Amino acid sequence: MAKERGEKVIAQNRRARHNYTVLDTYEAGVALVGTEVKSLRAGKASLVDAYASVDDGEVWLRNVHIAEYHWGTWTNHEPRRKRKLLLHRAEIERLIGKTKESGLSLVPMSMYFKDGKVKVELALARGNKAHDKRHILAKKTADREMAKAIGRARKGYRD
Repeated sequence: MAKERGEKVIAQNRRARHNYTVLDTYEAGVALVGTEVKSLRAGKASLVDAYASVDDGEVWLRNVHIAEYHWGTWTNHEPRRKRKLLLHRAEIERLIGKTKESGLSLVPMSMYFKDGKVKVELALARGNKAHDKRHILAKKTADREMAKAIGRARKGYRD
């Protein structure tokens, strides 16, 4: 059988960019059991309410829902179990130092296959306040309207 190449996105956390300001991103491998991988190949994963934490020098992914494998038997996995993330020691030490700072969280942004292995894009992020979200949304709307007006002006349309 030929080796897989490239990336295939399994799940994305779209709300994360709205709820957090991303400061830095890391790519981490995930320690999984066989039925989890088969379920992920079928695209049955959700990153809603997922987060990562550092416990005893190890990084753990929590609240990720990977549906039970349809053809699995008694060997099937628990859908919301905690899963170990595989990072280099220096990256883990850096994350420990950064998460000690107030207000910083580890948030999974996406889960994907990279050359046949499951990877998670992990973001070091600061939570947005409600007024920040409103301000960002208003700025996006204003930029969109401005781009629309410029496009119409270039085409020669008048309002």
